[in-house]
Amino acid sequence: MIAYVTVGADNIVRAKRFYNAFLPALSYGLKEGSEGLSYVLPDQPSQPAALPDFYVKPTFDGRPASAGNGAMTAFKARSQKQVRDLHAAALAAGGFNEGQPGFREAYGPHFYVGYLRDPQGKKIALFSNDPTEPGRDG
Repeated sequence: MIAYVTVGADNIVRAKRFYNAFLPALSYGLKEGSEGLSYVLPDQPSQPAALPDFYVKPTFDGRPASAGNGAMTAFKARSQKQVRDLHAAALAAGGFNEGQPGFREAYGPHFYVGYLRDPQGKKIALFSNDPTEPGRDG
């Protein structure tokens, strides 16, 4: 089980603007400290395991943060509309478009996803996979 994901950022203020554009809408609470940003989901007693936290921090070795080719963090949205809304909000907050929200042939018929790059260049996916919403083929 994944306990947390950490991404590096050279500019915490810029990163905060980007991640605050969509993570609070996905129920992540923000805790700020001298070590960076901690986005944490609330505990839910009915859930068998804790969902992973997401940290944005300066690099530990002091070298510039990098995007990591092939690395991506995906966040699950509640609906296709929320994917579109949060994708647009993240772009307006300094992100870069890596793929407009929509269906992809390579994935299941209900997998709806939009891709972004954060201000540091790290790839982010916002997706919904709700079988009660219209699918790719209908």
